Amino acid sequence: MTLAEMQAAFMAQVLDDEVQAPADWGERHARGMGVYRNNYRSSLVEALLETYQRTARWVGEDAFRRAAAHHLIANPPSSWTIDAAGRGFDRTCAELFANDPEVEELAWLEWAMFDMFSAPDSASLDAAGFAKATAGFVEDDWGAMRLTVQPGSVARELNHDLSAIWNAPEGKGQHRATITLDQAAGCLVWREGERPTFLMVDAEEARAFQAMASGMSYGECCMMLAGQKPSPEQAQDAAMRAGAMLGRWLNEGLVAALRA
Repeated sequence: MTLAEMQAAFMAQVLDDEVQAPADWGERHARGMGVYRNNYRSSLVEALLETYQRTARWVGEDAFRRAAAHHLIANPPSSWTIDAAGRGFDRTCAELFANDPEVEELAWLEWAMFDMFSAPDSASLDAAGFAKATAGFVEDDWGAMRLTVQPGSVARELNHDLSAIWNAPEGKGQHRATITLDQAAGCLVWREGERPTFLMVDAEEARAFQAMASGMSYGECCMMLAGQKPSPEQAQDAAMRAGAMLGRWLNEGLVAALRA
């Protein structure tokens, strides 16, 4: 057996209690593996508890530990850092807490906030800098304008009030009646200096931010907001909404630069 094969066999033992032990292993080896396996899993579960503190508080620690163990068995870590063990845990929550869909959204937010810590530093383009950069713009320049957003900034649509969940002091029971939104909303996540933060916005704004962060031009974004075959009034209203969104992104420090 090569070293790589020995390592793979050892890792298989760590990840799955049911994997058959090597033929030359005795009782002493089995006990040792049990201790090692327990330490390995406990360390990873504790890492997830550290990353997903609010999710654990929301569902209860026992339920969270079971979900964390399931996630780690189904998605064994492969990164050099233990911090990455929680990646994709929101998808695990979507599966295990299908009757409580806010859990997946909360886990998504916690990971997005956690992930922002390691995003590259970048200066923000403020309103004054934006005004200077666009001073000579003509209509075609506005339409072609594209944004570079702060590294790591993300947005998505949500069906629950994550602000209420994020600030909930106790378990989910007393808050359930107030967290489901009448209509979908959006959430923007970015970093202010060294502090990750988020803002609840309209679902339309989350879609617009996602589109422009992915390279859509400002003109195309206005057309997207206006909808199919808009009237002149609808097109004007969409342009005004897009302008308000852009102003908010600049004020919040979400925009790093403009590009053609």
